[in-house]
Amino acid sequence: MDHLKRISINPNICHGKACIKGTRIMVSIILDNLAEGVPKEEILQNYPSLQQEDIQAALEYAALLAKEEAVAMIEA
Repeated sequence: MDHLKRISINPNICHGKACIKGTRIMVSIILDNLAEGVPKEEILQNYPSLQQEDIQAALEYAALLAKEEAVAMIEA
């Protein structure tokens, strides 16, 4: 969980959304890309200020949130 030090939440940056520290790249952007099947290498290419550890930090942050909140999944 050391990667979580790479996450920043500041109400004055990106409306307080979790971002990679020192950037305005929101964790949700990284997760959306991964969910769409975009390879990590392509994400790093599209966002040159990111590092591999930032992607890992986003995943760790999401895992932590998933443990804390129940999400209702409604099937049609």
